[in-house]
Amino acid sequence: MYIVIMGGGRVGLTLANYLVTSGNDVALIESDNGLCGNAAAELDALVICGNGTDVKTLEEASISDADVFVAATGNDEANLLSCILVKEYPVSKIIARVSNPDHEDAFKKVGIHHVISPELTAAGYLEKLINRPKIADLMVVGKGNAELLDISVNNSKIVGKRVSDLSPTDDYIIAAIHQNGEMYIPRDDWVLEENEKISVLVKTKAVKKVTSIFI
Repeated sequence: MYIVIMGGGRVGLTLANYLVTSGNDVALIESDNGLCGNAAAELDALVICGNGTDVKTLEEASISDADVFVAATGNDEANLLSCILVKEYPVSKIIARVSNPDHEDAFKKVGIHHVISPELTAAGYLEKLINRPKIADLMVVGKGNAELLDISVNNSKIVGKRVSDLSPTDDYIIAAIHQNGEMYIPRDDWVLEENEKISVLVKTKAVKKVTSIFI
């Protein structure tokens, strides 16, 4: 895919690096000369020193050929304006970073496909780590309505039970079992062992109830 990113700060540059590493073509637009120079030295991608709220700069980045546009600066107003301009081009997906949650509705009203707040996402993740210390790892999936949890089986009531005795339900499914450094998709007849690490896909609203089943 061809992705145009506006913003060469921490979020934009990190995203660009990930996308380039995974084989995508990337153009990065950055108005600050210092950040632009850093990005040019670090990225194997087109780096344009200019303003993403300017049509000429967007066209220099070949916005008409882009599959995705990401407005990733820390300035909500600039992100919003650039997204509005990009909507005039045949870009199939427009993604905007928003720093102030109060601005989220403004982005959605003009038809931005996805509005993301890294700050809120990080805060939510930290809250989960604090309130669920017995969970080894977690990942928020979907639009925040589900989570993938890595849990060790410590509840003696389910040790020795088959996967089919416990999963799937309306609230969760045992998605994987980890043994000897390998991950396996569990068969229905797989028997759970004590301290065995499993991955469970669970609805966010049911995390507390589901966690109590296994821990």
